[in-house]
Amino acid sequence: MTFDILITLLIVGSVLAALASNRVPADITMMAALVMTLVTGVVSPAQALAGFANPGLMTIAALYVVAAALRDTGAIYWIAHRLLGQPKSVYSSQLRLIAPASILSAFLNNTTVVAMMIPAVQEWAQRLRLSASKLLLPLSYAAILGGTCTLIGTSTNLVVDGLVQQKGLPAFGIFDVAWVGIPVLLGGAGFMLLAGRFLLPEREGMVAQWEHAREYHVEMLVGKGSPLAGRTIQDAGLRNLTFGYLTDIQRGSRLFTAVGPEMTLQEGDLLAFVGAPECARELQRINGLQAAHGGAHKLALNNHQRHLVEVVLSPEFPGIGKTVKETGFRTRYQAAILSISRNGQRVPGKVGELMLRVGDTLLLETSEQFVEQYRYRRDFMLVSPLKDSTPPDFRRAPVAVGILVAMVMANVLGVASTLEAAMVAAGLMLALGCVTVNRSRMNVSVNLPVLVVIGASFALGRAMEASGAAAWIVSHILPASGLSPFMALVIVYLLTATFTELITNNAAAVLVFPIAIGVAEQLGVSPMPFIVAVMFAASASFMTPLGYQTNLMVMGPGGYSFRDYLKIGIPMSLVVAVITLTVIPMVWGF
Repeated sequence: MTFDILITLLIVGSVLAALASNRVPADITMMAALVMTLVTGVVSPAQALAGFANPGLMTIAALYVVAAALRDTGAIYWIAHRLLGQPKSVYSSQLRLIAPASILSAFLNNTTVVAMMIPAVQEWAQRLRLSASKLLLPLSYAAILGGTCTLIGTSTNLVVDGLVQQKGLPAFGIFDVAWVGIPVLLGGAGFMLLAGRFLLPEREGMVAQWEHAREYHVEMLVGKGSPLAGRTIQDAGLRNLTFGYLTDIQRGSRLFTAVGPEMTLQEGDLLAFVGAPECARELQRINGLQAAHGGAHKLALNNHQRHLVEVVLSPEFPGIGKTVKETGFRTRYQAAILSISRNGQRVPGKVGELMLRVGDTLLLETSEQFVEQYRYRRDFMLVSPLKDSTPPDFRRAPVAVGILVAMVMANVLGVASTLEAAMVAAGLMLALGCVTVNRSRMNVSVNLPVLVVIGASFALGRAMEASGAAAWIVSHILPASGLSPFMALVIVYLLTATFTELITNNAAAVLVFPIAIGVAEQLGVSPMPFIVAVMFAASASFMTPLGYQTNLMVMGPGGYSFRDYLKIGIPMSLVVAVITLTVIPMVWGF
Protein backbone atom coordinates (compact mmCIF):
# COMPACT_ATOMS: atom_id res chain seq x y z
CA MET A 1 0.00 0.00 0.00
CA THR A 2 1.43 3.37 -1.07
CA PHE A 3 1.28 6.59 0.90
CA ASP A 4 -1.34 8.07 -1.48
CA ILE A 5 -3.56 5.02 -1.09
CA LEU A 6 -3.29 5.19 2.70
CA ILE A 7 -4.11 8.91 2.78
CA THR A 8 -7.04 8.49 0.41
CA LEU A 9 -8.52 5.60 2.37
CA LEU A 10 -8.18 7.57 5.61
CA ILE A 11 -9.99 10.53 4.04
CA VAL A 12 -12.73 8.29 2.66
CA GLY A 13 -13.11 6.56 6.03
CA SER A 14 -13.40 9.91 7.79
CA VAL A 15 -16.00 11.10 5.28
CA LEU A 16 -18.08 7.95 5.73
CA ALA A 17 -17.95 8.31 9.53
CA ALA A 18 -18.87 12.00 9.42
CA LEU A 19 -21.76 11.50 7.00
CA ALA A 20 -23.12 8.50 8.88
CA SER A 21 -23.03 10.38 12.21
CA ASN A 22 -25.04 13.31 10.78
CA ARG A 23 -23.21 15.66 13.16
CA VAL A 24 -21.45 17.66 10.46
CA PRO A 25 -23.31 19.08 7.42
CA ALA A 26 -22.61 17.05 4.30
CA ASP A 27 -21.37 20.04 2.29
CA ILE A 28 -18.81 20.93 4.99
CA THR A 29 -17.66 17.31 5.17
CA MET A 30 -17.18 16.98 1.42
CA MET A 31 -15.42 20.34 1.07
CA ALA A 32 -13.05 19.35 3.88
CA ALA A 33 -12.33 16.12 2.02
CA LEU A 34 -11.63 18.10 -1.17
CA VAL A 35 -9.16 20.32 0.68
CA MET A 36 -7.40 17.32 2.23
CA THR A 37 -6.96 15.55 -1.11
CA LEU A 38 -5.58 18.79 -2.54
CA VAL A 39 -3.25 19.61 0.37
CA THR A 40 -1.82 16.09 0.54
CA GLY A 41 -1.09 16.16 -3.18
CA VAL A 42 -3.28 13.20 -4.06
CA VAL A 43 -4.98 15.30 -6.76
CA SER A 44 -4.02 18.50 -8.55
CA PRO A 45 -6.03 21.75 -8.21
CA ALA A 46 -7.55 21.19 -11.66
CA GLN A 47 -8.64 17.68 -10.71
CA ALA A 48 -10.00 18.79 -7.33
CA LEU A 49 -12.18 21.53 -8.83
CA ALA A 50 -13.21 19.75 -12.02
CA GLY A 51 -16.44 18.54 -10.41
CA PHE A 52 -17.84 22.06 -10.26
CA ALA A 53 -17.66 22.25 -14.07
CA ASN A 54 -19.20 18.84 -14.56
CA PRO A 55 -22.16 18.72 -16.99
CA GLY A 56 -24.22 16.69 -14.52
CA LEU A 57 -23.82 19.30 -11.81
CA MET A 58 -24.76 22.17 -14.13
CA THR A 59 -27.78 20.23 -15.39
CA ILE A 60 -29.03 19.77 -11.82
CA ALA A 61 -28.68 23.51 -11.16
CA ALA A 62 -30.67 24.36 -14.31
CA LEU A 63 -33.38 21.85 -13.40
CA TYR A 64 -33.86 23.59 -10.04
CA VAL A 65 -35.01 26.65 -12.00
CA VAL A 66 -37.37 24.53 -14.10
CA ALA A 67 -38.81 22.95 -10.94
CA ALA A 68 -39.30 26.38 -9.35
CA ALA A 69 -41.29 27.51 -12.39
CA LEU A 70 -43.52 24.42 -12.32
CA ARG A 71 -44.16 25.03 -8.63
CA ASP A 72 -44.86 28.76 -8.92
CA THR A 73 -47.23 28.31 -11.85
CA GLY A 74 -49.16 25.67 -9.92
CA ALA A 75 -48.56 23.02 -12.61
CA ILE A 76 -47.59 20.42 -9.99
CA TYR A 77 -50.73 21.08 -7.91
CA TRP A 78 -52.95 20.90 -11.00
CA ILE A 79 -51.49 17.58 -12.18
CA ALA A 80 -51.57 16.04 -8.71
CA HIS A 81 -55.17 17.01 -7.95
CA ARG A 82 -56.39 15.91 -11.37
CA LEU A 83 -54.84 12.46 -10.94
CA LEU A 84 -55.65 11.83 -7.27
CA GLY A 85 -59.42 11.79 -7.68
CA GLN A 86 -61.83 10.19 -5.18
CA PRO A 87 -60.82 6.54 -4.57
CA LYS A 88 -62.86 4.33 -2.26
CA SER A 89 -60.21 2.14 -0.59
CA VAL A 90 -56.61 2.11 0.62
CA TYR A 91 -55.58 0.01 -2.38
CA SER A 92 -57.09 2.36 -4.96
CA SER A 93 -55.78 5.39 -3.03
CA GLN A 94 -52.23 4.08 -3.17
CA LEU A 95 -52.63 3.27 -6.86
CA ARG A 96 -53.91 6.77 -7.63
CA LEU A 97 -51.06 8.28 -5.59
CA ILE A 98 -48.19 6.23 -7.03
CA ALA A 99 -49.03 7.17 -10.62
CA PRO A 100 -48.72 10.99 -10.38
CA ALA A 101 -45.84 10.87 -7.91
CA SER A 102 -43.73 8.60 -10.10
CA ILE A 103 -44.60 10.44 -13.32
CA LEU A 104 -43.72 13.84 -11.86
CA SER A 105 -40.53 12.50 -10.27
CA ALA A 106 -39.36 11.15 -13.61
CA PHE A 107 -38.95 14.73 -14.83
CA LEU A 108 -38.62 16.81 -11.66
CA ASN A 109 -36.49 16.78 -8.54
CA ASN A 110 -37.85 14.14 -6.13
CA THR A 111 -37.63 16.46 -3.12
CA THR A 112 -39.68 19.13 -4.87
CA VAL A 113 -42.40 16.66 -5.83
CA VAL A 114 -42.71 15.20 -2.32
CA ALA A 115 -42.62 18.63 -0.64
CA MET A 116 -45.45 19.83 -2.90
CA MET A 117 -47.57 16.70 -2.44
CA ILE A 118 -47.30 16.17 1.33
CA PRO A 119 -49.95 18.76 2.28
CA ALA A 120 -52.17 17.66 -0.63
CA VAL A 121 -51.97 14.01 0.45
CA GLN A 122 -52.65 14.89 4.08
CA GLU A 123 -55.76 16.82 3.10
CA TRP A 124 -56.75 14.07 0.69
CA ALA A 125 -56.38 11.36 3.37
CA GLN A 126 -58.42 13.42 5.81
CA ARG A 127 -61.20 13.88 3.25
CA LEU A 128 -61.24 10.15 2.44
CA ARG A 129 -61.08 9.21 6.14
CA LEU A 130 -57.85 7.26 5.61
CA SER A 131 -54.69 7.18 7.71
CA ALA A 132 -52.01 9.36 6.11
CA SER A 133 -49.41 6.78 7.22
CA LYS A 134 -50.82 4.41 4.58
CA LEU A 135 -50.01 6.95 1.87
CA LEU A 136 -47.01 9.11 2.73
CA LEU A 137 -44.28 6.43 2.70
CA PRO A 138 -45.62 5.09 -0.63
CA LEU A 139 -45.39 8.69 -1.85
CA SER A 140 -41.69 8.81 -0.97
CA TYR A 141 -40.99 5.38 -2.46
CA ALA A 142 -42.90 6.22 -5.65
CA ALA A 143 -40.84 9.41 -6.04
CA ILE A 144 -37.61 7.43 -5.63
CA LEU A 145 -38.69 4.75 -8.11
CA GLY A 146 -40.05 7.25 -10.62
CA GLY A 147 -36.78 9.18 -10.51
CA THR A 148 -34.90 6.13 -11.77
CA CYS A 149 -36.91 6.03 -15.01
CA THR A 150 -35.14 8.94 -16.71
CA LEU A 151 -31.71 10.50 -16.69
CA ILE A 152 -33.06 13.75 -15.22
CA GLY A 153 -35.35 12.08 -12.69
CA THR A 154 -32.77 12.07 -9.92
CA SER A 155 -29.53 13.92 -9.32
CA THR A 156 -27.77 10.57 -8.82
CA ASN A 157 -28.31 9.62 -12.46
CA LEU A 158 -26.95 12.98 -13.63
CA VAL A 159 -23.93 12.69 -11.35
CA VAL A 160 -23.07 9.22 -12.66
CA ASP A 161 -23.62 10.41 -16.23
CA GLY A 162 -21.15 13.22 -15.58
CA LEU A 163 -18.60 10.69 -14.36
CA VAL A 164 -19.22 8.57 -17.44
CA GLN A 165 -18.50 11.54 -19.71
CA GLN A 166 -15.32 12.31 -17.76
CA LYS A 167 -14.14 8.77 -18.52
CA GLY A 168 -14.69 9.41 -22.23
CA LEU A 169 -17.61 6.97 -22.46
CA PRO A 170 -20.81 7.79 -24.40
CA ALA A 171 -23.29 9.88 -22.43
CA PHE A 172 -26.67 8.42 -21.47
CA GLY A 173 -29.81 9.53 -23.29
CA ILE A 174 -32.71 10.80 -21.24
CA PHE A 175 -34.64 7.50 -21.52
CA ASP A 176 -31.75 5.03 -21.71
CA VAL A 177 -32.15 4.03 -18.06
CA ALA A 178 -35.89 3.47 -18.54
CA TRP A 179 -35.12 -0.08 -19.70
CA VAL A 180 -34.35 -0.86 -16.06
CA GLY A 181 -36.24 1.98 -14.37
CA ILE A 182 -39.70 1.06 -15.65
CA PRO A 183 -39.49 -2.63 -14.55
CA VAL A 184 -38.16 -1.46 -11.18
CA LEU A 185 -41.02 1.04 -10.86
CA LEU A 186 -43.65 -1.54 -11.82
CA GLY A 187 -42.19 -4.17 -9.49
CA GLY A 188 -41.81 -1.77 -6.58
CA ALA A 189 -45.28 -0.31 -7.10
CA GLY A 190 -46.77 -3.80 -7.31
CA PHE A 191 -45.09 -4.75 -4.04
CA MET A 192 -46.41 -1.61 -2.32
CA LEU A 193 -49.94 -2.23 -3.56
CA LEU A 194 -49.94 -5.89 -2.54
CA ALA A 195 -48.02 -5.72 0.75
CA GLY A 196 -48.35 -2.07 1.77
CA ARG A 197 -51.73 -2.59 3.41
CA PHE A 198 -50.19 -5.13 5.77
CA LEU A 199 -46.72 -3.65 6.34
CA LEU A 200 -47.59 0.04 6.59
CA PRO A 201 -48.78 1.21 10.01
CA GLU A 202 -52.16 2.83 10.58
CA ARG A 203 -51.02 5.76 12.61
CA GLU A 204 -52.10 9.28 13.24
CA GLY A 205 -49.99 11.85 11.46
CA MET A 206 -49.71 15.52 12.20
CA VAL A 207 -53.12 16.51 10.85
CA ALA A 208 -54.89 13.95 13.03
CA GLN A 209 -52.86 15.06 16.03
CA TRP A 210 -54.11 18.61 15.62
CA GLU A 211 -57.71 17.43 15.35
CA HIS A 212 -57.58 15.40 18.57
CA ALA A 213 -55.86 18.25 20.40
CA ARG A 214 -53.90 15.86 22.63
CA GLU A 215 -50.56 15.65 20.94
CA TYR A 216 -48.81 18.76 22.22
CA HIS A 217 -47.84 19.48 25.79
CA VAL A 218 -47.39 23.21 26.39
CA GLU A 219 -46.30 24.74 29.68
CA MET A 220 -46.93 28.38 30.55
CA LEU A 221 -45.67 30.40 33.51
CA VAL A 222 -47.41 32.96 35.68
CA GLY A 223 -44.49 35.37 35.82
CA LYS A 224 -43.47 37.85 38.44
CA GLY A 225 -45.85 40.81 38.50
CA SER A 226 -48.37 38.98 36.33
CA PRO A 227 -51.90 40.44 36.43
CA LEU A 228 -53.20 36.87 36.69
CA ALA A 229 -51.66 36.39 40.15
CA GLY A 230 -54.43 36.40 42.75
CA ARG A 231 -57.16 35.61 40.21
CA THR A 232 -59.02 32.34 39.90
CA ILE A 233 -58.63 30.05 36.94
CA GLN A 234 -62.21 30.87 35.92
CA ASP A 235 -61.59 34.62 36.04
CA ALA A 236 -58.29 34.28 34.20
CA GLY A 237 -60.10 32.73 31.22
CA LEU A 238 -58.27 29.40 31.50
CA ARG A 239 -61.31 27.22 32.16
CA ASN A 240 -62.98 27.15 28.77
CA LEU A 241 -60.22 27.24 26.18
CA THR A 242 -61.22 26.56 22.60
CA PHE A 243 -58.25 24.45 21.52
CA GLY A 244 -57.02 22.79 24.70
CA TYR A 245 -57.41 22.36 28.43
CA LEU A 246 -55.46 22.83 31.66
CA THR A 247 -54.23 19.52 33.10
CA ASP A 248 -52.22 20.44 36.20
CA ILE A 249 -50.37 23.19 38.05
CA GLN A 250 -46.87 22.90 39.50
CA ARG A 251 -46.39 25.22 42.50
CA GLY A 252 -42.95 24.85 44.00
CA SER A 253 -42.66 21.21 45.05
CA ARG A 254 -46.44 20.63 44.98
CA LEU A 255 -48.35 19.30 41.99
CA PHE A 256 -52.09 20.01 41.67
CA THR A 257 -53.70 17.57 39.23
CA ALA A 258 -57.36 18.13 40.05
CA VAL A 259 -57.57 21.78 39.10
CA GLY A 260 -60.91 23.40 39.90
CA PRO A 261 -62.22 26.66 38.45
CA GLU A 262 -62.02 28.44 41.82
CA MET A 263 -58.31 27.72 42.37
CA THR A 264 -56.33 30.94 42.75
CA LEU A 265 -53.21 31.47 40.68
CA GLN A 266 -49.93 32.63 42.21
CA GLU A 267 -46.70 34.07 40.83
CA GLY A 268 -44.37 31.29 39.76
CA ASP A 269 -47.14 28.79 38.99
CA LEU A 270 -46.28 26.43 36.15
CA LEU A 271 -49.41 25.60 34.14
CA ALA A 272 -49.50 22.51 31.89
CA PHE A 273 -51.89 22.42 28.93
CA VAL A 274 -52.68 19.75 26.36
CA GLY A 275 -54.08 20.72 22.99
CA ALA A 276 -53.57 21.61 19.38
CA PRO A 277 -50.99 24.12 18.14
CA GLU A 278 -53.77 26.71 18.16
CA CYS A 279 -53.95 26.22 21.93
CA ALA A 280 -50.47 27.72 22.27
CA ARG A 281 -51.56 30.70 20.17
CA GLU A 282 -54.68 31.09 22.32
CA LEU A 283 -52.61 31.05 25.51
CA GLN A 284 -50.19 33.62 24.15
CA ARG A 285 -53.07 36.05 23.80
CA ILE A 286 -53.82 35.91 27.52
CA ASN A 287 -52.07 38.77 29.27
CA GLY A 288 -49.91 37.55 32.14
CA LEU A 289 -48.87 34.16 30.76
CA GLN A 290 -45.47 33.49 29.23
CA ALA A 291 -43.91 30.38 27.72
CA ALA A 292 -42.20 28.39 30.45
CA HIS A 293 -39.46 27.04 28.17
CA GLY A 294 -37.45 28.20 25.22
CA GLY A 295 -37.19 31.84 26.26
CA ALA A 296 -40.11 32.89 24.05
CA HIS A 297 -40.61 36.04 26.13
CA LYS A 298 -37.03 37.04 25.33
CA LEU A 299 -37.56 37.12 21.57
CA ALA A 300 -37.06 40.59 20.16
CA LEU A 301 -40.53 40.60 18.62
CA ASN A 302 -43.67 42.61 19.11
CA ASN A 303 -46.79 40.62 19.86
CA HIS A 304 -48.23 41.18 16.40
CA GLN A 305 -45.06 39.72 14.87
CA ARG A 306 -45.21 36.40 16.71
CA HIS A 307 -46.10 33.35 14.71
CA LEU A 308 -46.43 29.59 15.27
CA VAL A 309 -44.48 27.31 12.96
CA GLU A 310 -43.99 23.54 12.91
CA VAL A 311 -40.69 22.11 11.70
CA VAL A 312 -39.14 18.66 11.42
CA LEU A 313 -35.46 18.26 12.27
CA SER A 314 -33.28 16.93 9.46
CA PRO A 315 -30.01 15.00 9.86
CA GLU A 316 -28.14 18.22 9.10
CA PHE A 317 -29.62 20.10 12.06
CA PRO A 318 -26.54 20.99 14.14
CA GLY A 319 -28.17 20.18 17.49
CA ILE A 320 -28.96 16.49 16.93
CA GLY A 321 -28.01 14.53 20.03
CA LYS A 322 -27.96 17.63 22.23
CA THR A 323 -30.50 19.05 24.64
CA VAL A 324 -32.50 22.10 23.60
CA LYS A 325 -30.58 24.17 26.13
CA GLU A 326 -27.22 23.04 24.71
CA THR A 327 -28.18 23.95 21.13
CA GLY A 328 -28.84 27.62 21.92
CA PHE A 329 -31.86 27.27 19.65
CA ARG A 330 -33.50 30.60 20.49
CA THR A 331 -30.32 32.58 19.91
CA ARG A 332 -29.42 30.78 16.70
CA TYR A 333 -32.84 30.82 15.02
CA GLN A 334 -34.70 33.59 16.86
CA ALA A 335 -37.39 31.06 17.65
CA ALA A 336 -38.60 29.49 20.88
CA ILE A 337 -39.51 25.80 21.17
CA LEU A 338 -42.90 25.46 22.85
CA SER A 339 -43.30 21.71 22.51
CA ILE A 340 -41.79 18.63 20.88
CA SER A 341 -43.56 15.71 19.21
CA ARG A 342 -41.76 12.44 18.40
CA ASN A 343 -43.17 9.61 16.25
CA GLY A 344 -46.62 11.16 16.44
CA GLN A 345 -46.60 11.43 20.24
CA ARG A 346 -45.91 14.46 22.44
CA VAL A 347 -42.69 14.37 24.43
CA PRO A 348 -43.32 15.25 28.09
CA GLY A 349 -40.85 16.99 30.35
CA LYS A 350 -39.04 20.29 30.44
CA VAL A 351 -38.33 21.38 26.88
CA GLY A 352 -34.87 22.69 27.70
CA GLU A 353 -33.75 19.29 29.01
CA LEU A 354 -35.10 17.16 26.12
CA MET A 355 -32.60 15.54 23.76
CA LEU A 356 -33.27 16.36 20.10
CA ARG A 357 -33.41 13.56 17.50
CA VAL A 358 -33.72 13.38 13.73
CA GLY A 359 -37.39 13.55 12.72
CA ASP A 360 -38.56 15.38 15.85
CA THR A 361 -41.43 17.80 15.19
CA LEU A 362 -41.04 21.13 16.97
CA LEU A 363 -43.76 23.66 17.69
CA LEU A 364 -42.04 27.04 17.52
CA GLU A 365 -42.96 30.58 18.39
CA THR A 366 -41.18 32.92 16.03
CA SER A 367 -41.72 35.66 13.47
CA GLU A 368 -43.44 35.24 10.12
CA GLN A 369 -40.07 35.88 8.48
CA PHE A 370 -38.85 32.58 9.91
CA VAL A 371 -40.84 30.66 7.30
CA GLU A 372 -39.30 32.44 4.32
CA GLN A 373 -35.84 32.41 5.89
CA TYR A 374 -35.72 28.73 6.81
CA ARG A 375 -38.30 26.93 4.66
CA TYR A 376 -35.58 25.93 2.19
CA ARG A 377 -32.76 25.44 4.68
CA ARG A 378 -31.59 21.89 5.14
CA ASP A 379 -31.68 22.23 8.96
CA PHE A 380 -35.45 21.77 8.87
CA MET A 381 -38.27 20.28 6.87
CA LEU A 382 -41.34 22.46 7.33
CA VAL A 383 -44.40 20.26 7.23
CA SER A 384 -47.17 22.50 8.56
CA PRO A 385 -49.24 24.44 6.03
CA LEU A 386 -47.24 27.55 5.23
CA LYS A 387 -48.69 30.94 4.39
CA ASP A 388 -47.25 31.80 1.03
CA SER A 389 -47.87 35.39 0.02
CA THR A 390 -47.25 34.54 -3.64
CA PRO A 391 -50.13 32.38 -4.95
CA PRO A 392 -49.51 30.20 -8.00
CA ASP A 393 -50.04 31.87 -11.36
CA PHE A 394 -52.17 29.14 -12.92
CA ARG A 395 -52.47 31.13 -16.17
CA ARG A 396 -48.85 30.29 -16.97
CA ALA A 397 -49.06 26.60 -16.01
CA PRO A 398 -49.68 25.45 -19.63
CA VAL A 399 -46.63 27.44 -20.74
CA ALA A 400 -44.45 25.83 -18.07
CA VAL A 401 -45.68 22.32 -18.92
CA GLY A 402 -45.11 23.03 -22.62
CA ILE A 403 -41.51 24.07 -21.95
CA LEU A 404 -40.94 20.91 -19.89
CA VAL A 405 -42.29 18.70 -22.69
CA ALA A 406 -40.16 20.56 -25.25
CA MET A 407 -37.07 20.07 -23.07
CA VAL A 408 -37.64 16.31 -22.92
CA MET A 409 -38.41 16.00 -26.64
CA ALA A 410 -35.33 18.03 -27.63
CA ASN A 411 -33.14 15.57 -25.76
CA VAL A 412 -34.98 12.46 -26.97
CA LEU A 413 -34.76 13.56 -30.63
CA GLY A 414 -31.07 14.38 -30.30
CA VAL A 415 -31.57 18.09 -30.98
CA ALA A 416 -29.79 19.04 -27.76
CA SER A 417 -27.85 17.37 -24.95
CA THR A 418 -29.38 17.05 -21.51
CA LEU A 419 -27.39 20.06 -20.29
CA GLU A 420 -28.30 22.21 -23.30
CA ALA A 421 -31.99 21.32 -23.09
CA ALA A 422 -32.11 22.08 -19.35
CA MET A 423 -30.30 25.41 -19.78
CA VAL A 424 -32.60 26.54 -22.60
CA ALA A 425 -35.69 25.44 -20.64
CA ALA A 426 -34.56 27.40 -17.58
CA GLY A 427 -33.97 30.47 -19.74
CA LEU A 428 -37.42 30.19 -21.35
CA MET A 429 -39.08 29.82 -17.94
CA LEU A 430 -37.46 33.11 -16.90
CA ALA A 431 -38.09 34.92 -20.20
CA LEU A 432 -41.77 33.97 -20.36
CA GLY A 433 -42.45 34.91 -16.72
CA CYS A 434 -43.12 31.41 -15.38
CA VAL A 435 -40.70 32.17 -12.55
CA THR A 436 -39.07 35.39 -11.41
CA VAL A 437 -35.33 35.90 -11.25
CA ASN A 438 -35.44 36.23 -7.46
CA ARG A 439 -37.48 33.05 -7.00
CA SER A 440 -35.22 31.06 -9.32
CA ARG A 441 -32.12 32.44 -7.62
CA MET A 442 -33.59 31.48 -4.24
CA ASN A 443 -34.38 27.96 -5.42
CA VAL A 444 -30.80 27.45 -6.62
CA SER A 445 -29.20 29.13 -3.60
CA VAL A 446 -31.17 27.09 -1.05
CA ASN A 447 -30.05 23.91 -2.82
CA LEU A 448 -26.47 25.15 -2.92
CA PRO A 449 -25.38 22.65 -0.22
CA VAL A 450 -26.54 19.82 -2.51
CA LEU A 451 -24.55 21.25 -5.42
CA VAL A 452 -21.49 21.69 -3.20
CA VAL A 453 -21.71 18.07 -2.01
CA ILE A 454 -21.91 16.83 -5.59
CA GLY A 455 -19.12 19.06 -6.90
CA ALA A 456 -16.77 18.27 -4.01
CA SER A 457 -17.50 14.55 -4.12
CA PHE A 458 -16.03 14.37 -7.64
CA ALA A 459 -12.66 15.28 -6.14
CA LEU A 460 -12.91 12.35 -3.73
CA GLY A 461 -13.85 10.00 -6.56
CA ARG A 462 -10.91 11.28 -8.60
CA ALA A 463 -8.60 10.74 -5.62
CA MET A 464 -9.82 7.14 -5.30
CA GLU A 465 -8.85 6.56 -8.93
CA ALA A 466 -5.62 8.61 -9.14
CA SER A 467 -4.11 7.26 -5.91
CA GLY A 468 -4.79 3.66 -6.80
CA ALA A 469 -7.13 3.22 -3.82
CA ALA A 470 -9.99 2.02 -6.04
CA ALA A 471 -7.76 -0.62 -7.64
CA TRP A 472 -6.47 -1.66 -4.20
CA ILE A 473 -10.07 -2.15 -2.96
CA VAL A 474 -10.97 -4.10 -6.09
CA SER A 475 -8.02 -6.44 -5.60
CA HIS A 476 -9.18 -7.18 -2.06
CA ILE A 477 -12.92 -7.62 -2.64
CA LEU A 478 -12.54 -9.80 -5.73
CA PRO A 479 -10.91 -13.23 -5.59
CA ALA A 480 -7.95 -13.86 -7.87
CA SER A 481 -10.02 -16.15 -10.08
CA GLY A 482 -13.33 -17.90 -10.37
CA LEU A 483 -15.64 -14.89 -9.93
CA SER A 484 -18.22 -14.48 -12.67
CA PRO A 485 -19.12 -11.00 -13.99
CA PHE A 486 -22.64 -11.41 -12.61
CA MET A 487 -21.42 -12.09 -9.08
CA ALA A 488 -19.12 -9.06 -9.37
CA LEU A 489 -22.17 -7.04 -10.42
CA VAL A 490 -24.01 -8.24 -7.30
CA ILE A 491 -21.06 -7.18 -5.10
CA VAL A 492 -20.93 -3.70 -6.65
CA TYR A 493 -24.70 -3.28 -6.23
CA LEU A 494 -24.69 -4.38 -2.58
CA LEU A 495 -21.69 -2.18 -1.76
CA THR A 496 -23.42 0.88 -3.25
CA ALA A 497 -26.76 0.07 -1.60
CA THR A 498 -25.06 -0.25 1.80
CA PHE A 499 -23.29 3.08 1.39
CA THR A 500 -26.44 4.90 0.32
CA GLU A 501 -28.30 3.77 3.46
CA LEU A 502 -25.48 5.10 5.65
CA ILE A 503 -24.52 8.31 3.86
CA THR A 504 -26.09 10.16 0.90
CA ASN A 505 -27.06 8.78 -2.48
CA ASN A 506 -24.78 11.09 -4.51
CA ALA A 507 -21.76 10.53 -2.28
CA ALA A 508 -22.30 6.76 -2.44
CA ALA A 509 -22.42 6.85 -6.24
CA VAL A 510 -19.23 8.91 -6.56
CA LEU A 511 -17.29 6.76 -4.10
CA VAL A 512 -18.24 3.43 -5.66
CA PHE A 513 -17.99 4.54 -9.31
CA PRO A 514 -14.20 4.13 -9.59
CA ILE A 515 -14.46 0.78 -7.81
CA ALA A 516 -17.05 -0.34 -10.36
CA ILE A 517 -14.80 0.72 -13.23
CA GLY A 518 -11.89 -1.12 -11.64
CA VAL A 519 -13.93 -4.31 -11.28
CA ALA A 520 -14.88 -4.22 -14.96
CA GLU A 521 -11.27 -3.63 -16.01
CA GLN A 522 -9.96 -6.47 -13.86
CA LEU A 523 -12.54 -8.88 -15.30
CA GLY A 524 -12.00 -7.59 -18.84
CA VAL A 525 -15.69 -6.89 -19.44
CA SER A 526 -17.82 -3.86 -20.34
CA PRO A 527 -18.13 -1.30 -17.53
CA MET A 528 -21.71 -0.31 -18.48
CA PRO A 529 -23.55 -2.97 -16.40
CA PHE A 530 -21.56 -1.92 -13.33
CA ILE A 531 -22.16 1.79 -13.96
CA VAL A 532 -25.92 1.27 -14.25
CA ALA A 533 -25.86 -0.88 -11.10
CA VAL A 534 -24.24 2.01 -9.23
CA MET A 535 -26.95 4.35 -10.56
CA PHE A 536 -29.83 2.23 -9.32
CA ALA A 537 -28.28 1.00 -6.08
CA ALA A 538 -27.46 4.58 -5.03
CA SER A 539 -31.13 5.52 -5.42
CA ALA A 540 -32.50 2.36 -3.77
CA SER A 541 -32.72 3.76 -0.25
CA PHE A 542 -35.83 2.37 1.44
CA MET A 543 -34.68 0.97 4.80
CA THR A 544 -33.92 4.15 6.75
CA PRO A 545 -35.21 7.73 6.81
CA LEU A 546 -31.62 9.01 6.47
CA GLY A 547 -30.44 7.63 3.14
CA TYR A 548 -32.87 9.60 0.98
CA GLN A 549 -34.25 13.02 1.85
CA THR A 550 -37.84 12.26 0.84
CA ASN A 551 -37.96 9.42 3.38
CA LEU A 552 -37.16 11.88 6.14
CA MET A 553 -39.68 14.43 4.89
CA VAL A 554 -42.64 12.07 5.39
CA MET A 555 -41.49 10.75 8.77
CA GLY A 556 -43.17 13.43 10.91
CA PRO A 557 -46.38 13.91 8.88
CA GLY A 558 -46.90 10.15 8.71
CA GLY A 559 -46.02 9.49 12.34
CA TYR A 560 -43.50 6.84 11.27
CA SER A 561 -40.88 5.24 13.48
CA PHE A 562 -37.49 3.86 12.41
CA ARG A 563 -38.92 0.36 12.69
CA ASP A 564 -41.61 1.17 10.11
CA TYR A 565 -38.93 1.89 7.50
CA LEU A 566 -37.20 -1.42 8.20
CA LYS A 567 -40.46 -3.38 8.12
CA ILE A 568 -41.39 -2.37 4.58
CA GLY A 569 -37.99 -1.13 3.39
CA ILE A 570 -36.10 -4.43 3.67
CA PRO A 571 -38.46 -6.41 1.40
CA MET A 572 -38.76 -3.41 -0.93
CA SER A 573 -34.96 -3.27 -1.24
CA LEU A 574 -34.86 -6.99 -2.03
CA VAL A 575 -37.55 -6.64 -4.72
CA VAL A 576 -35.73 -3.73 -6.37
CA ALA A 577 -32.36 -5.50 -6.16
CA VAL A 578 -33.65 -8.69 -7.79
CA ILE A 579 -35.33 -6.80 -10.64
CA THR A 580 -32.34 -4.51 -11.21
CA LEU A 581 -29.75 -7.30 -11.23
CA THR A 582 -31.93 -9.42 -13.50
CA VAL A 583 -32.66 -6.74 -16.11
CA ILE A 584 -29.26 -4.97 -16.32
CA PRO A 585 -27.36 -7.86 -17.99
CA MET A 586 -30.22 -8.21 -20.49
CA VAL A 587 -29.85 -4.58 -21.62
CA TRP A 588 -26.12 -4.00 -21.13
CA GLY A 589 -24.25 -7.21 -21.75
CA PHE A 590 -20.90 -8.00 -20.15
